[in-house]
Amino acid sequence: MTDASSDEDEQAAAGTAEGQGPVRITEDLAGHLQDKREELFEEFEIRDAFPPEVKREAKDRTEDVIEEIRSEVDERRDLRDLTTWTTDPIDAQDFDDAISIEEHDEEYRLWVHIADVSHYVHPESTMWEEAVKRCNTVYLPAYTIHMLPPVLAETVCSLVPNEDRLAHTVEMRLDKETLSFEELDIYKSVINSDERLTYSQCEERLDDPDLPLHEENVLAYEVADRMHEQRKADGSLVLNPSRDRAHTIIEECMLKANKAVTHELMWNRGVEAMYRVHPQPTPDQWNEALREIQETEGVSIPGDSWDDPRKAVNAALEEAPGRALNKIQRAVLKVMPRAKYMNDPFGGHHALNFDIYGHFTSPIRRLSDLINHWIVHTNDVPEDLVELCDRASDKQKDGETVERLYKQFMQEVGLDPYAVNNRGLEVVEDPEDATHETPETVPK
Repeated sequence: MTDASSDEDEQAAAGTAEGQGPVRITEDLAGHLQDKREELFEEFEIRDAFPPEVKREAKDRTEDVIEEIRSEVDERRDLRDLTTWTTDPIDAQDFDDAISIEEHDEEYRLWVHIADVSHYVHPESTMWEEAVKRCNTVYLPAYTIHMLPPVLAETVCSLVPNEDRLAHTVEMRLDKETLSFEELDIYKSVINSDERLTYSQCEERLDDPDLPLHEENVLAYEVADRMHEQRKADGSLVLNPSRDRAHTIIEECMLKANKAVTHELMWNRGVEAMYRVHPQPTPDQWNEALREIQETEGVSIPGDSWDDPRKAVNAALEEAPGRALNKIQRAVLKVMPRAKYMNDPFGGHHALNFDIYGHFTSPIRRLSDLINHWIVHTNDVPEDLVELCDRASDKQKDGETVERLYKQFMQEVGLDPYAVNNRGLEVVEDPEDATHETPETVPK
């Protein structure tokens, strides 16, 4: 995983797409899928079920939440009157980020609110201990292995509309001309989301001036689109050039917030944290990738972009016919080193072309974000931070390997993992009702 297209892509990794029914399979095939999952989980030490004490602690921490949030208001920034909303894929399992935006004479004010997971999951808790063992949520087609007990994401860490929620807010004042940080402020807050939008609903709000949040979404997209174009001009690699507007808003706002937090940690505080470092390919590796792209039918790289391979790839993707996109993406990913977590940002993030970068916006599903929340709030760096960085990097690789092998197995038994990923699975008793029958020979 290079983070080249966006860390936020992972949020859409599982679930059911709009307008399509689930893929129906027989009980026999469902059993084979379960056996394969268990085999992979054992091989790669992926923890599936939560221990009873972890589930019990999660249940206890999600009781009497209204009273607890009320007691926190005086200790936090009260942003409940600020217009705020969430935007997620229709199949998203976590609603842990929300945005607010305003335009002023000389600046834009952008707020990114992240569910305050670290209020409930801290180093003294069994949930934290379990999160360190898991390191991240693993998304398989129609099956999710969570980093934290799902009850958190379903209750106190879900930024649902019209309910007070505890958040960790990144407030950014952006220069209108350059979109650079004029001022940063990161603090604990209480928010109340006005609405939960899906991506398609966001598109409707952008187009219809009579719908609620139209002006706010239009402003958010104008700023996000400028940030996106600025990133590309600076040399940030964009492997998916056909983003819709809703996706662009969320991707750019989350990248900006992540960048702001690590800017604060490194330059303003000078502390160690879980930074995201992405090494660059060697010149020979880049030449190999560009040569493969140039030889793809219907693709040419503009002459003025060869000096920066990332800009060359972006230019090729924008002009290439749809059938060539996968070939271009594969040529790039083949030579890209793995991104990894480090306690020092040295080397920066090559694909994004950021000098300093780290994760903050998904603490419900990534250990790195959870730990960075803790460091930002307490200025206290875990003594075993280097080991935590190494473990998070290794477990992310394990999760991606399990996902790849499980999808491969699905194809071997006649299932389309991408259809399952988008539409989900339904197990039926009568084989005649199944979309796919179990092959006579199921590979092991």
